[in-house]
Amino acid sequence: MPRKKPFSVKQKKKQLQDKRERKRGLQDGLRSSSNSRSGSRERREEQTDTSDGESVTHHIRRLNQQPSQGLGPRGYDPNRYRLHFERDSREEVERRKRAAREQVLQPVSAEVLELDIREVYQPGSVLDFPRRPPWSYEMSKEQLMSQEERSFQEYLGKIHGAYSSEKLSYFEHNLETWRQLWRVLEMSDIVLLITDIRHPVVNFPPALYEYVTGELGLALVLVLNKDPSSVLKKSRRRGRGWTRALGPEQLLRACEAITVGKVDLSSWREKIARDVAGATWGNGSGEEEEEDDGPAVLVEQQTDSAMEPSGPTRERYKDGVVTIGCVGFPNVGKSSLINGLVGRKVVSVSRTPGHTRYFQTYFLTPSVKLCDCPGLIFPSLLPRQLQVLAGIYPIAQIQEPYTAVGYLASRIPVQALLHLRHPEAEDPSAEHPWCAWDICEAWAEKRGYKTAKAARNDVYRAANSLLRLAVDGRLSLCFHPPGYSEQKGTWESHPETTELVVLQGRVGPAGDEEEEEEEELSSSCEEEGEEDRDADEEGEGDEDTPTSAPGSSLAGRNPYALLGEDEC
Repeated sequence: MPRKKPFSVKQKKKQLQDKRERKRGLQDGLRSSSNSRSGSRERREEQTDTSDGESVTHHIRRLNQQPSQGLGPRGYDPNRYRLHFERDSREEVERRKRAAREQVLQPVSAEVLELDIREVYQPGSVLDFPRRPPWSYEMSKEQLMSQEERSFQEYLGKIHGAYSSEKLSYFEHNLETWRQLWRVLEMSDIVLLITDIRHPVVNFPPALYEYVTGELGLALVLVLNKDPSSVLKKSRRRGRGWTRALGPEQLLRACEAITVGKVDLSSWREKIARDVAGATWGNGSGEEEEEDDGPAVLVEQQTDSAMEPSGPTRERYKDGVVTIGCVGFPNVGKSSLINGLVGRKVVSVSRTPGHTRYFQTYFLTPSVKLCDCPGLIFPSLLPRQLQVLAGIYPIAQIQEPYTAVGYLASRIPVQALLHLRHPEAEDPSAEHPWCAWDICEAWAEKRGYKTAKAARNDVYRAANSLLRLAVDGRLSLCFHPPGYSEQKGTWESHPETTELVVLQGRVGPAGDEEEEEEEELSSSCEEEGEEDRDADEEGEGDEDTPTSAPGSSLAGRNPYALLGEDEC
């Protein structure tokens, strides 16, 4: 009998993993990222995969892998709509790591903080979004799908041929997700373009606006979501306070002006009145009410059947129902807005970009239907570091987070805000040059982040922690409109600026502040560690919007003072 060859424990683990993958029926051979350890392994593997090819799809990195037991009874694949971004080469990742260690950070000028939407999206250029190619009822489904694939590859080829990877932002390379947008736009009578109020220029693609209002002839409502004051405190929600926080009254008035009597929206107004009357802010024992105590909401999950041809044109307000489509970038609060309009949680939400994977429709009332579209990242010339800080790219999937930390630290005084001590400083009062790596190492030392084996400072975890502070708004990064530096006094004394400050201090319709039980953001390493896991396991968005003092002066407020002393 021949002698057996040595078989290491590592090889045995690899064999078992491959066996599990075959049982699950995964086609791309990627392991599940259902926990932080497996997510870390997947991230390390994807960092080393830098295969080159002639097709654009060979340079794609697929994010948010979901566990799968094979196709479901209706043929649904949970990974069909996962995020597809261009992969950074190994050489580029290593170059950025070296720069993070060597490049000394310098504060940028005030002009650099001015963000011009025309420079970001280059209106009229190839930085467009893919359109559904013309089709006819004589075409089979296979012919239609093949035509859309060819058109999409031509679209990607034009963009990558006109701009280098260093200039391009991350943007969606998954055709299946763009098909979801096409279907939502075809179904909708009114389109809500939802943006993060902290970064409206980042989330507003002019190409989509021109297409919706021009070629489709639909009304588009811009929704500024996610008030930055909501990140200062985490509060327990009492009763049903969703509708009062997200302004359905303003949206109703906008829809009434658009439909001009073609749809009876009285049922929507009656629902808002019932929700406001039934709200229990500041009353009761503080226990949350049951989520399912309201009337049932009809939910339609759209899969392959939604991709069937539905006609180049569609009757508006069919059967007396107005369909409102919610579109926008990932992580801007589309699903949260739908929950707010319904009055309770009907859509799963998460801080992880790409959480919504296919569109669903919800009947708010018999005459109002809401449509939730997956978030889509449109191509632009926006720095990729800014996309990470704006919450567009999943932080747990970043191959190299140190460059984004350096981008943040050169625009706001991170070292001073967090009271960091330079790793090489013997005298704390002495001045030392900082690089991005130094900031991450100092934060790891302050928070007690250590590697498991050698007990060194875990700079990767520290970098992710800093990025989450920025995404949550606790490290406030803001930009100014073009020409702000030259007209700063005019902007600060503008009547609309004062109006915005007052609006940020409002809670109820009467503008009165109401009692809330507020929990201080955790300053312990244990609770912080729950937020800084390698895998994005954030809780679902059941937080309300606390208020700031009405009438507080914008000019007299420190825009960086969002972290309490105990949090640093």
